[in-house]
Amino acid sequence: MKRSHFLFLMATGAAAAVIGLAGCGSSSGGGLTNSGSGGGAPAKASNAALSTAQSASLGTIVTDSKGMTVYLYTKDTAHPSVSNCSGQCAQTWPPVPSNSAAVQGIDKSLVGSITRADGTKQMTLAGWPLYEYASDTGPGDTKGQNVGGVWFAVTPSGGKAAGAASGGAGAGGGGGGGY
Repeated sequence: MKRSHFLFLMATGAAAAVIGLAGCGSSSGGGLTNSGSGGGAPAKASNAALSTAQSASLGTIVTDSKGMTVYLYTKDTAHPSVSNCSGQCAQTWPPVPSNSAAVQGIDKSLVGSITRADGTKQMTLAGWPLYEYASDTGPGDTKGQNVGGVWFAVTPSGGKAAGAASGGAGAGGGGGGGY
Protein backbone atom coordinates (compact mmCIF):
# COMPACT_ATOMS: atom_id res chain seq x y z
CA MET A 1 0.00 0.00 0.00
CA LYS A 2 2.79 2.41 0.83
CA ARG A 3 4.46 1.71 -2.52
CA SER A 4 1.30 2.50 -4.51
CA HIS A 5 0.79 5.71 -2.53
CA PHE A 6 4.43 6.68 -3.22
CA LEU A 7 4.01 5.97 -6.98
CA PHE A 8 0.82 8.04 -7.03
CA LEU A 9 2.65 10.99 -5.42
CA MET A 10 5.54 10.64 -7.88
CA ALA A 11 3.16 10.62 -10.86
CA THR A 12 1.24 13.62 -9.52
CA GLY A 13 4.48 15.55 -8.98
CA ALA A 14 5.71 14.73 -12.50
CA ALA A 15 2.41 15.87 -14.01
CA ALA A 16 2.60 19.14 -12.08
CA ALA A 17 6.14 19.71 -13.30
CA VAL A 18 5.10 19.16 -16.92
CA ILE A 19 2.17 21.56 -16.55
CA GLY A 20 4.43 24.14 -14.92
CA LEU A 21 7.00 23.87 -17.70
CA ALA A 22 4.32 24.35 -20.35
CA GLY A 23 4.01 27.99 -19.23
CA CYS A 24 7.73 28.73 -19.64
CA GLY A 25 8.70 31.02 -22.46
CA SER A 26 5.42 32.87 -22.68
CA SER A 27 5.54 36.64 -22.60
CA SER A 28 2.38 37.03 -20.54
CA GLY A 29 4.34 38.36 -17.56
CA GLY A 30 3.84 41.99 -18.56
CA GLY A 31 4.07 42.04 -22.32
CA LEU A 32 7.76 42.81 -22.79
CA THR A 33 10.37 40.68 -24.46
CA ASN A 34 14.03 41.48 -24.82
CA SER A 35 14.54 42.88 -28.29
CA GLY A 36 17.88 41.10 -28.55
CA SER A 37 16.33 37.70 -27.88
CA GLY A 38 14.57 35.42 -30.30
CA GLY A 39 11.25 36.74 -29.03
CA GLY A 40 8.91 35.08 -26.60
CA ALA A 41 11.34 35.25 -23.69
CA PRO A 42 10.15 37.48 -20.85
CA ALA A 43 11.99 40.74 -20.37
CA LYS A 44 14.65 40.41 -17.72
CA ALA A 45 17.20 42.65 -16.19
CA SER A 46 20.55 42.93 -17.92
CA ASN A 47 23.87 44.29 -16.82
CA ALA A 48 23.37 47.22 -19.20
CA ALA A 49 22.29 50.54 -17.71
CA LEU A 50 19.81 50.83 -20.58
CA SER A 51 18.60 48.22 -23.02
CA THR A 52 15.60 47.66 -25.25
CA ALA A 53 12.52 45.50 -24.91
CA GLN A 54 9.54 44.80 -27.12
CA SER A 55 6.14 45.87 -25.80
CA ALA A 56 3.04 44.42 -27.45
CA SER A 57 1.26 47.77 -27.20
CA LEU A 58 4.14 50.26 -27.51
CA GLY A 59 6.73 48.65 -29.81
CA THR A 60 10.43 48.83 -28.95
CA ILE A 61 11.02 50.75 -25.73
CA VAL A 62 13.92 51.37 -23.35
CA THR A 63 14.33 49.58 -20.03
CA ASP A 64 16.82 50.05 -17.22
CA SER A 65 19.18 47.50 -15.64
CA LYS A 66 16.28 46.04 -13.64
CA GLY A 67 14.14 45.57 -16.77
CA MET A 68 11.83 48.43 -15.74
CA THR A 69 10.29 50.69 -18.37
CA VAL A 70 12.00 54.06 -18.72
CA TYR A 71 9.98 57.25 -19.26
CA LEU A 72 10.47 60.84 -20.37
CA TYR A 73 8.59 63.88 -19.08
CA THR A 74 7.52 66.37 -21.74
CA LYS A 75 7.77 69.25 -19.24
CA ASP A 76 11.54 68.61 -19.11
CA THR A 77 13.76 69.93 -21.88
CA ALA A 78 16.20 67.98 -24.01
CA HIS A 79 18.33 70.84 -25.38
CA PRO A 80 19.59 71.85 -22.89
CA SER A 81 18.88 68.78 -20.74
CA VAL A 82 16.91 69.96 -17.73
CA SER A 83 14.78 67.98 -15.27
CA ASN A 84 11.66 69.75 -14.05
CA CYS A 85 10.61 66.86 -11.79
CA SER A 86 11.60 67.19 -8.14
CA GLY A 87 10.04 66.74 -4.70
CA GLN A 88 6.85 64.65 -4.82
CA CYS A 89 7.22 64.33 -8.59
CA ALA A 90 10.59 62.61 -8.15
CA GLN A 91 9.03 60.29 -5.55
CA THR A 92 6.41 59.15 -8.05
CA TRP A 93 8.83 59.27 -11.00
CA PRO A 94 12.27 58.29 -9.62
CA PRO A 95 15.13 59.55 -11.83
CA VAL A 96 17.20 56.83 -13.50
CA PRO A 97 20.63 57.19 -11.87
CA SER A 98 23.56 57.73 -14.17
CA ASN A 99 26.18 55.02 -14.22
CA SER A 100 28.94 53.85 -16.48
CA ALA A 101 27.38 50.53 -17.44
CA ALA A 102 27.11 49.64 -21.10
CA VAL A 103 23.96 50.09 -23.17
CA GLN A 104 22.40 47.48 -25.44
CA GLY A 105 20.30 48.22 -28.52
CA ILE A 106 20.75 51.99 -28.11
CA ASP A 107 23.14 54.35 -29.87
CA LYS A 108 25.72 55.14 -27.16
CA SER A 109 26.18 58.65 -28.55
CA LEU A 110 22.58 59.44 -27.46
CA VAL A 111 23.20 58.49 -23.82
CA GLY A 112 24.36 61.12 -21.35
CA SER A 113 23.70 62.48 -17.90
CA ILE A 114 22.79 65.64 -16.07
CA THR A 115 23.39 66.83 -12.54
CA ARG A 116 20.05 67.40 -10.82
CA ALA A 117 19.38 70.32 -8.47
CA ASP A 118 19.95 67.94 -5.52
CA GLY A 119 23.43 67.07 -6.85
CA THR A 120 22.60 63.52 -8.03
CA LYS A 121 23.37 62.34 -11.56
CA GLN A 122 20.51 61.33 -13.86
CA MET A 123 20.74 59.46 -17.17
CA THR A 124 19.54 61.12 -20.34
CA LEU A 125 18.68 59.76 -23.77
CA ALA A 126 18.80 62.17 -26.72
CA GLY A 127 18.94 64.89 -24.06
CA TRP A 128 15.76 63.79 -22.25
CA PRO A 129 16.16 63.06 -18.52
CA LEU A 130 14.98 59.49 -17.80
CA TYR A 131 12.63 58.22 -15.08
CA GLU A 132 10.98 55.08 -13.76
CA TYR A 133 7.36 55.07 -12.56
CA ALA A 134 6.72 54.06 -8.94
CA SER A 135 3.45 52.33 -9.90
CA ASP A 136 5.29 49.98 -12.28
CA THR A 137 5.81 47.04 -9.96
CA GLY A 138 7.81 44.75 -12.24
CA PRO A 139 9.56 44.36 -15.56
CA GLY A 140 7.09 44.71 -18.39
CA ASP A 141 4.78 47.18 -16.65
CA THR A 142 4.03 50.31 -18.69
CA LYS A 143 1.50 51.93 -16.36
CA GLY A 144 3.22 55.31 -16.75
CA GLN A 145 2.52 55.54 -20.49
CA ASN A 146 0.68 58.79 -21.27
CA VAL A 147 -0.06 59.62 -17.61
CA GLY A 148 -1.33 63.19 -17.52
CA GLY A 149 -0.55 63.43 -21.23
CA VAL A 150 3.06 64.31 -20.27
CA TRP A 151 4.78 60.99 -19.37
CA PHE A 152 5.79 58.55 -22.10
CA ALA A 153 7.83 55.37 -22.40
CA VAL A 154 11.05 56.12 -24.30
CA THR A 155 12.05 54.67 -27.67
CA PRO A 156 15.70 53.74 -28.39
CA SER A 157 16.09 57.00 -30.35
CA GLY A 158 14.93 59.05 -27.34
CA GLY A 159 11.42 59.72 -28.62
CA LYS A 160 7.98 59.15 -27.09
CA ALA A 161 6.52 55.68 -27.53
CA ALA A 162 3.14 55.79 -29.23
CA GLY A 163 0.34 53.56 -28.12
CA ALA A 164 -1.91 52.83 -25.23
CA ALA A 165 -0.73 51.99 -21.75
CA SER A 166 -0.75 48.29 -21.03
CA GLY A 167 -1.02 48.87 -17.30
CA GLY A 168 -4.30 50.78 -17.26
CA ALA A 169 -3.25 54.41 -16.75
CA GLY A 170 -4.18 56.18 -19.96
CA ALA A 171 -4.19 59.85 -20.83
CA GLY A 172 -4.70 61.78 -17.66
CA GLY A 173 -5.20 58.34 -16.13
CA GLY A 174 -4.93 57.05 -12.65
CA GLY A 175 -1.82 56.82 -10.61
CA GLY A 176 -1.58 60.58 -10.48
CA GLY A 177 1.65 62.22 -11.09
CA GLY A 178 0.78 64.25 -14.17
CA TYR A 179 2.74 67.09 -12.54
